[in-house]
Amino acid sequence: MYQMPDFPKIKLPKIKLPKIWKSRGLWLIVLTVVLSSSFGFLAGSVAGSFLYLEAKDYLSKFEISLPEFGEQEETVKYIPQTTHEEKIISAVEKASPAVVSIIVSKDLPVFEEYYYNPFGDDSLFDIQIPQRRQIGTEEQEIGGGTGFIVSEDGMILTNKHVVLDEEAQYTVFTNDGKSFEARVLARDPVQDLAILKIETEKLIDGSGDLKQISFPVIRLGDSESLQIGQTAIAIGNALGEFKNTVSVGVVSGLDRTITASGAGITEVIEEVIQTDAAINQGNSGGPLLDLSGKVIGINTATVIGAQSIGFAIPVNKAKRDIEQVMETGSITYAFLGIRYFTITPEVQEANDLPVSEGAWVSSGDGEAAVVEDSAADKAGILQGDIILEFNGEKLTADNTLREMIYNQSPGDVVDMKVLRDGEEMTLQATLEEWEG
Repeated sequence: MYQMPDFPKIKLPKIKLPKIWKSRGLWLIVLTVVLSSSFGFLAGSVAGSFLYLEAKDYLSKFEISLPEFGEQEETVKYIPQTTHEEKIISAVEKASPAVVSIIVSKDLPVFEEYYYNPFGDDSLFDIQIPQRRQIGTEEQEIGGGTGFIVSEDGMILTNKHVVLDEEAQYTVFTNDGKSFEARVLARDPVQDLAILKIETEKLIDGSGDLKQISFPVIRLGDSESLQIGQTAIAIGNALGEFKNTVSVGVVSGLDRTITASGAGITEVIEEVIQTDAAINQGNSGGPLLDLSGKVIGINTATVIGAQSIGFAIPVNKAKRDIEQVMETGSITYAFLGIRYFTITPEVQEANDLPVSEGAWVSSGDGEAAVVEDSAADKAGILQGDIILEFNGEKLTADNTLREMIYNQSPGDVVDMKVLRDGEEMTLQATLEEWEG
């Protein structure tokens, strides 16, 4: 062990304290400050604890929790600030589990680039010309959209233009991240609507039986009762990337007629809902909701270059498709086979017609007034006839022939009161099936 050397002792000089430190007054002041601080700390602690417990008990009524002492972080549930905001949040929570993303993929050719010498590899001219050749095919994503589940066994409603390609493959992603291969059950020949089907998962329960897991289903509302100005909520797979994106607006207009184009087709869509809720690419086929979380429309189109103008097909039109697919597996429409104008006072005056209401059978735009060998042709309807009544109901601008036929089915027999050359007659027709 090493031993430290002895160090010489050093005498420190005595330090004299100032006279003030020997003063009683100073020590009384110090004592007073110490006692006041101690009592203040104790009183503050007691009061703080009391107020914390009271506040915690009060806020618990509103499902708000305060962090316990010592905790650094605590998640506090957001409380809606208005009743309207609360209803929007509730509607989205109800509908979101049934909203799905649809991915469209297809086997596309894969090419590679190569070079060749047009004079041959042994030529003195070293010229290399780039060429492309196919080396096979590869499944690639070519589009996407949105849909929503309308039955517990996996029926999904979406837009027809989302699933228009009959050679493509369709994959559905549910809100919980699961994926399912989907098949197209039916495409509506008139409306921009289609119905897909995904298969439910199956599990073996405790008794050994095979049990199907039901899908969450969205509720359908009533589009006939819509009013301009009421709140509208759109949910969809925005831009094919941001699933279940929510946008909020109002019903801006009703019974609009638009010409929509996309996916290589152009079609006229009538009686659609206009909304200023943002509808972006990829939102097609998603639901437009009311504040109760029910579907009032199917988002279908937006105006390029405009702001806050989107359109949705009324849900009541889709109910017919859903019921038909459930019953028959297909979507069909009744077909009369005429070209006509709904008569209004303006149409009457411009064409010197004898009545101000009805359906005037007339040719135009290269189309015949009566389709050859159609139900109307077989019933004896001629160009220039005016249909006044359909199955006993008077035809008006608000009760059109189109709406009357829309509510019929192929094979239905209908009576029509027809005005021809000043004479009324009744003709009977057996409606046929619209082939699109």
